[in-house]
Amino acid sequence: MKPQTQSDQAEPVPGLRERKKARTKAAIQREAVRLFRKQGYSATTVEQVAEAAEVAPSTVFRYFATKQDLVFSQDYDLPFAALVQAQSPELTPIQAERRAIRDLLNDISQQELSLQRERFALIVSEPELWGASLDSIHRTMRIMGEEVAKRAGREARDPAVRAYTGAVFGVMLQVSMDWANDPEMDFATTLDEALGHLEHLRP
Repeated sequence: MKPQTQSDQAEPVPGLRERKKARTKAAIQREAVRLFRKQGYSATTVEQVAEAAEVAPSTVFRYFATKQDLVFSQDYDLPFAALVQAQSPELTPIQAERRAIRDLLNDISQQELSLQRERFALIVSEPELWGASLDSIHRTMRIMGEEVAKRAGREARDPAVRAYTGAVFGVMLQVSMDWANDPEMDFATTLDEALGHLEHLRP
């Protein structure tokens, strides 16, 4: 068990209503991804998702503004950035990123991690979703680049920062694509080991 930090202790505990809303949202997304994988994204309606999740269609739209949001609404970019910022300034960018990823994955339940694998497998298998994911990929790389630049004392547009960020993101994408095809993969360990090969890369 990780020792609590001062920031952990100050973090408010979600109330009953917030926890119920979070469970409902997770259940809706879980059923949506299951049906999209089983029937195909285009062939599945929001009404079918609502029925599977035992909620009204209006409830689905209360949590997810569009059908695509049922796939893309989970965002780890900002939590990852915050974890990178929390790492010791003595660490190199890759060391800070590896520790941040380990911390992030340690806080994700096995059920949620399984859902993320199904989401990614769905995205790479559906051309419509893969095309729609490009904005998300661009945002992730921008946030990663900004954090690398801060730690390296450079500008985010620096060619070395951009090249480094592309290399790190490429490793993460390759491992994620392998994971999408291999549910038995130990994602956290495989990703950490793959990023370890970049230990001597400097932005």
